[in-house]
Amino acid sequence: MDPIETITGPVSVLKRDDVDTDQIIPKQFLKRVERTGFGEFLFYDWAKEPGWDLPANQILVTGRNFGCGSSREHAPWALEDYGFKAVIAESFADIFKSNCTKCGLLPVQLTHDEVEAVAAVGHAQVDLAAQEVRWDGGSASFDIDPEIKHRLLNGLDDIALTLQEDTSIGAYESDRERAGPVTTALA
Repeated sequence: MDPIETITGPVSVLKRDDVDTDQIIPKQFLKRVERTGFGEFLFYDWAKEPGWDLPANQILVTGRNFGCGSSREHAPWALEDYGFKAVIAESFADIFKSNCTKCGLLPVQLTHDEVEAVAAVGHAQVDLAAQEVRWDGGSASFDIDPEIKHRLLNGLDDIALTLQEDTSIGAYESDRERAGPVTTALA
């Protein structure tokens, strides 16, 4: 997973509340085991509507309760595969928000007025280190758990976090008592 510090650029605006994970990535596309290849199916049903246009910018601005519905990692994977690196919304479903941070997609919660201002301007900078979103004519701070911030700033997913403890894990494995037969190869 790539580290995040600042994300700057035009924003894509999806003015909809209560967007659930089945709308983000419909169930018929959940047959892959990889984390890639989902972007082409993002908002699949809506993308068929006349006039649909959602540019693949790095920042998505959307309404409240984004990512509600079933708990599927595929929804953040699809958003990330499409090109988004940050999603700015009034609120997020808890599990969706957690799933975002585990794949390197930054969920940023702002007030209704702040979300509207970013959408109206159409360009923003999301600064994770400073925990601030800036746009022409304004700025807003956002909260993020310090451990999640550390992981995102350093590009650490759960596996990378575990591998940071490789020495401790190795010491534990070599020191622990094993009753019964050993199932590892003997030197």
